[in-house]
Amino acid sequence: MTSSQPAPSPLRGLILVIEDEPAIAELIRLNLAGSGFGVHLERDGETGLAAVSRWRPAAVILDVGLPGIDGVEVCRRLRAAQDWTPVLFVTARDDEVDRIVGLELGADDYVTKPFSPRELVARVASVLRRSQRVTDAPATLQVGSVRLDPAERRVHAGDREVALTATEFDLLAYLMRRPGRVFGREQLLSEVWGYSAVAGARTVDVHIAQVRAKLREASPIRTVRGVGYAVEAGRAPDEFGAR
Repeated sequence: MTSSQPAPSPLRGLILVIEDEPAIAELIRLNLAGSGFGVHLERDGETGLAAVSRWRPAAVILDVGLPGIDGVEVCRRLRAAQDWTPVLFVTARDDEVDRIVGLELGADDYVTKPFSPRELVARVASVLRRSQRVTDAPATLQVGSVRLDPAERRVHAGDREVALTATEFDLLAYLMRRPGRVFGREQLLSEVWGYSAVAGARTVDVHIAQVRAKLREASPIRTVRGVGYAVEAGRAPDEFGAR
């Protein structure tokens, strides 16, 4: 089942909501529309995937427990097709394993039911801010062989271009703007995600792991045991962490 023709806002963009529970879908729609977003609703994974291609939304709110193709598989297929539309998972399962799987597949954020509609809208706005190009961005950043262009939102590891989600990109950019400085997980949550919560610390770890995996041996991200993360060229992770 599909909603009527979407009416995207010229100010805030179109959000695709893939949610099979009508009451929750309508609650999300009303709150997004009230905040100036255009909204298009889909009820299952197959039609949701087709809607991403058809409408090219600014972001996708994706229920994990969809009938047929579930939300995790929808996200996996999008990322496998090199579609980096920001994705925010919504699920009734407050299980860390589920959250980690979703984030490892390239989701940008994750909320559990019951959720605050205001918080959900704030999370969507935060994801969109991270995904938009910054016209007054500083010059290209470089640490070791990793180069990051804030204006074009492109990352290279040596001669290889690396595809990052909006959140992964902003996390790496935040660290690269301050090479050598160590940041705790709570601080990164506050500065990159726009919120802070003890339960979200694992989110930082998973995103760091994903960025490292994509950058491979070029990754300048170091773990400082018991503190957090930093970027520094030419140092082995165990050496830096052993300080």
